[in-house]
Amino acid sequence: MVNRIDWTGTQPARASEKGIWGWMLFDWAAQPFFTVVTTFIFGPYFVSRLTADPVSAQAMWSNMATISSVIIAILSPVLGSIADQSGARKPWIAFFAIIKIASLFGLWFAAPGSPLIYPMIFMILASIAAEFSIVFNDSMMPRLVSKDEVGKLSNTAWGLGYLGGMIVLIAVVVLLAGNLESGKTILGLEPLFGLDAHQGEDARITGPISAVWYLIFILPMFFFTPDISKGLPFGAAVRTGFTELKSTLGELKQRHGILRFLIARMIYQDGVNGLLILGGAFAAGMFGWATIEIGIYGIILNVVAIFGCIIAGRVDRRIGSKSTIVISLTMLLLATIGIVSTGPGYTLFGLLELPTADSGGLFGTAAEKAYIAYGLLIGLAFGPVQASSRSYLARSVSLHEAGRYFGIYALSGRATSFMATLFFSVVTYMTGSSRLGMATLVLFLAAGLILLVRTPYPADRA
Repeated sequence: MVNRIDWTGTQPARASEKGIWGWMLFDWAAQPFFTVVTTFIFGPYFVSRLTADPVSAQAMWSNMATISSVIIAILSPVLGSIADQSGARKPWIAFFAIIKIASLFGLWFAAPGSPLIYPMIFMILASIAAEFSIVFNDSMMPRLVSKDEVGKLSNTAWGLGYLGGMIVLIAVVVLLAGNLESGKTILGLEPLFGLDAHQGEDARITGPISAVWYLIFILPMFFFTPDISKGLPFGAAVRTGFTELKSTLGELKQRHGILRFLIARMIYQDGVNGLLILGGAFAAGMFGWATIEIGIYGIILNVVAIFGCIIAGRVDRRIGSKSTIVISLTMLLLATIGIVSTGPGYTLFGLLELPTADSGGLFGTAAEKAYIAYGLLIGLAFGPVQASSRSYLARSVSLHEAGRYFGIYALSGRATSFMATLFFSVVTYMTGSSRLGMATLVLFLAAGLILLVRTPYPADRA
């Protein structure tokens, strides 16, 4: 039986442990899509092995992200406002789960040499469905625990998500991904299911795997996490939702702190999204990493990310969400500068020369090792910057307006996110250098950080 709570503006009693764990398992269920499909396995496969032109493929992957971001930006606040009026969030999550799961299964058909348009469409649909589901899941968070606990809850859930993503990533790298020369996995075994790396099956299988994982692990949220029982019929909710959205956008003119936070988050999240979407593909293009190398790199980042979120949960509760975000953004800035300044034989724009000899094995050059070192900073920071942003807003709005504000929060994470990928595409096309394209991410991270420093905390404080 689905647990429900009344639709009121007061803080309800703390949800049951089953309800809280059910909510956190949503992140566990959702993360493999972002980890193995978008960032570390299918994305790099799309760029380096699906086509013969890595630079053009990187630009096409960026265009896919841009289209997704525009649609998400337009519709997220609308859906958030409608959710506040219709009450229950779970039916919406179920609807978008169907779209996401079906689209992920479609990625299996992205064989080398096949038309690029189909995997692009499937990725756009899956990305949109994933983000819309997150809007409704996030808006449930303020009703589960007190405002003092949301920072710890958010970071713990985010860390749990990285753990889930890492488990799937390890399984792919160890059991499914074959070496292009030997055909064996990193353990020297035949890939499970007889997957052929030359046909990209080790990367294509990540779509169906992520779909099945998502289907299984969102069920506890449906069974145990409390939802809102009272609300308007669907038609009335849509009409009222549009009215409420217009009212909320007008209301933001008077709520200066929340508006400033949303704008700051809009800018720095562009940089974060760019790192997540383009980072793995950039490494694959620069070093020629195949599924095994990029997968191990992803495992390293996810292991570090889990500890980053655990630490950040405690830091957030002690010094607040704002300070946690500022620290994390500073680390991401340093890491991004390090990544774009590294090439064969050098790092930090040539200030530090590196040996060019390849010692053999995984990550055999000094430049690759430097790239991984910068990646450790990313791993420590990109979970907390997102989890603490979520708790920053949860501490700044009331319960009855959580849906519409988390819808606008999703808008702030996507409204201009096409700018980061668009800048990457334009600069890459104009210069022929994906390194200069990646360098544009520094602008978004730095500008968002500067604006956030001047934002009140909580954001509704005068």
